[in-house]
Amino acid sequence: MNPVREELELEGAPTPETELNPELNMDNISKKSHSQSPNKRVKFGYIKYVSLIVLTVQNAALGLSMRHAKTRDVEEKFSSAAAVVMAEIVKLVICICLVMHESGGVKTGVQSMYSTVVLNIKDTVRVCVPSFLYILQNNLLYVSAANLDAATYQVTYQLKLLTTAFFAVIVLKRQLKKWQWGALGLLAAGVAVVQLSSTDAKSSNSEDKLKQSKLIGFGAALAACFISGFAGIYFEKVLKESDISVWMRNVQLSLLSLPFGTGTYLIQEGTLNNMFKGFDGFIWYLVILQAAGGLIVAVVVKYADNILKGFATSVAIIISCVVSMYLFSFVLTVQFAFGTAMVIGSIFLYGYVPKKPVRRTSLSV
Repeated sequence: MNPVREELELEGAPTPETELNPELNMDNISKKSHSQSPNKRVKFGYIKYVSLIVLTVQNAALGLSMRHAKTRDVEEKFSSAAAVVMAEIVKLVICICLVMHESGGVKTGVQSMYSTVVLNIKDTVRVCVPSFLYILQNNLLYVSAANLDAATYQVTYQLKLLTTAFFAVIVLKRQLKKWQWGALGLLAAGVAVVQLSSTDAKSSNSEDKLKQSKLIGFGAALAACFISGFAGIYFEKVLKESDISVWMRNVQLSLLSLPFGTGTYLIQEGTLNNMFKGFDGFIWYLVILQAAGGLIVAVVVKYADNILKGFATSVAIIISCVVSMYLFSFVLTVQFAFGTAMVIGSIFLYGYVPKKPVRRTSLSV
């Protein structure tokens, strides 16, 4: 087995390969569950469902919180570029702690990071591409959240499944099953229906006061989806071509993201002064929520299968719709509900894994 692939399976890295090939994750989970003792299987199931609940809440809370942060009435507005930088710093600290735990101590962890990140500088530079793309993606998501209601944003961002599949076929020459192509078509149609319904729906008074553009919001979300798809495939390729751990790669990612994120902030604000302008308790909560997202997905991919992960995503969409009706005066139309159902159906269809036929012998009853 490829040492990197084995490591990814052990670490539970959220790579596009497990997204695009649900059979891989299902096989890994079934093998682990059969080889474990009853006590370990109970613990395995406990972690699986707890991580799924946490992922569901995080997915729903992030979209709703970003929308609230960009539309709330406060004296001083925060900079989304500054929030992205701070999220990367939080992720960097968490990943450094995980590398030290992985290495067996602080000293060995520091030595490992120095030899990998500093001494092997050519390899570190390869991570510049996804580092820049992820910073750009996260800033675009804030633009999208500022212009689209939380429910529409949540549904539209599921197009990242389509773009990831597109780049996997183009770059990695991966083949998709017939039902997966059908799921991608259903996904695109569902998002189109949702966008048309949000365009036709009348804006609430609170939204009229905000200078929003549905076109800019959708364009930002679509661009973020394409960036997410390409960055994910590129990062997967980097992971598979080396034996460096996932958490160490994330240390490289966050370190290289900081100058890109700081540069983005300087372009927007022109100075580093007042970087924490508008940062209150809610914004710090949003920063931590965004930073923790990737780590939560890693746990879910390790302990759960793609169908359960799709279920968590679907529930998060429903939660966003319901909460938006109460917090943001969101009007749920039949057209929006139909489009959302198409998107949720496509997620389950894409993650569908057909049962392997059981070979019968003459001794079989």
